[in-house]
Amino acid sequence: MANFSKPTVPQFSVDVYQNEFLPEGGREVSAIVTVTSTGGGTSGGFGGPAGGCSAGVVIMVDCSGSMDYPATKMRGAREATAAAVDTLRDGTSFAVVAGTHVAKEVYPGNGRLAVADSRTRAEAKEALRSLSAGGGTAIGTWLRLADRLLSSADLAIRHGILLTDGRNEHESPEELRAALDASAGRFTCDARGVGTDWEVKEVTGIASALLGTADIVADPAGLAADFTVMMEQAMGKGVADVVLRLWTPVGVEIGYVKQVAPAVEDLTGRRTEAGPRAGDYPTGSWGDESRDYHVSVRVPQAAIGQEMLAARVSLIAPDPAGGDPRPLSQGLVRAVWTDDLAMSTSINPQVAHYTGQAELADVIQQGLDARKSGDHDGATAKLGRAVQLAAASGNADTAKLLSKVVDVVDAATGTVRLKAKVAEADEMTLETRSTKTVRVKR
Repeated sequence: MANFSKPTVPQFSVDVYQNEFLPEGGREVSAIVTVTSTGGGTSGGFGGPAGGCSAGVVIMVDCSGSMDYPATKMRGAREATAAAVDTLRDGTSFAVVAGTHVAKEVYPGNGRLAVADSRTRAEAKEALRSLSAGGGTAIGTWLRLADRLLSSADLAIRHGILLTDGRNEHESPEELRAALDASAGRFTCDARGVGTDWEVKEVTGIASALLGTADIVADPAGLAADFTVMMEQAMGKGVADVVLRLWTPVGVEIGYVKQVAPAVEDLTGRRTEAGPRAGDYPTGSWGDESRDYHVSVRVPQAAIGQEMLAARVSLIAPDPAGGDPRPLSQGLVRAVWTDDLAMSTSINPQVAHYTGQAELADVIQQGLDARKSGDHDGATAKLGRAVQLAAASGNADTAKLLSKVVDVVDAATGTVRLKAKVAEADEMTLETRSTKTVRVKR
């Protein structure tokens, strides 16, 4: 396994895209805030003490009885976990947990994390041979053990990878929610469902609560490749616990704050107060990447010719030395009142694009829910609108997934027919990936 030189400090930039012009009486201000991190992360930001950034990963593998049906699932899970272990950089702290109705440490054991090197990677892969299927599913216990393990060392970046093949049947939804609430902000987690017997909303809910990604791996043969990519992306994280801080002047009300690329994630309800008229919205860990956020605020009425600062958006990260959180970059959202009709009615292309992408995610979910409940007319209308939005925005991946659920008569008008028979994996893939978006062409 290759060693990496000491990383550079990631640099953040914030760009604001909006139409700041409002008509007389106008109060709604929308802006797309693009946050870009460069120079760290995949340039070598994730590693052990020698790399200058302490980090840990816990891999949680479903070992419930259903993982034996078919046997390829358990075999695929072992191979995938071995592939993820192989991808660990030297110096990264790690552990493997077997999850059933209880959580069990597979490696290294004794309530601690191992430090990745050639010896510990080999030991971990040998320990994976003992993984076998049996028992129930209580994902909250897996998450709580992962949290304890990641808290056992002084880590700057804490990450989990979770694999399940079934529903969380051996604990209540309230117990899982309590475990997620306890873990939120303590570590991020990517979640994967293998096969088609798991519950999409459970897996996506886990990833959403812990600011990770969710996806389906319908064929167990694809697990190793998926786990390798997940671990490579985790290895690319260079700074953790970054928050989007929104400061607003007196009289300005927050409408919502949403991540809109690479996937739609509503952050509005996750605000924590950060001083007078300021609030923090969590964004998790960052590598070399760019994300878009949609900020909507409501300003007081003002006369033609007046202008004001509607909001100040800042990126804030913890100080590695333990001091006060440090600002990384900031952007300004403005409001200007004009009697020029053309200026005040122009819709910013970025705002329009992501408004459509958020609607796309909503109507896919509504359409699939209607289909499951037997409301064929409602499903046809919603999924037809989804086809129309996907075509208009150039979201080819989502359009392709939709074509496996509906027959497209005319994409431009959203005219579709529900397919009589739909493979369960195709429907689950569409639902799981419905929030993934495409970037606007600038």
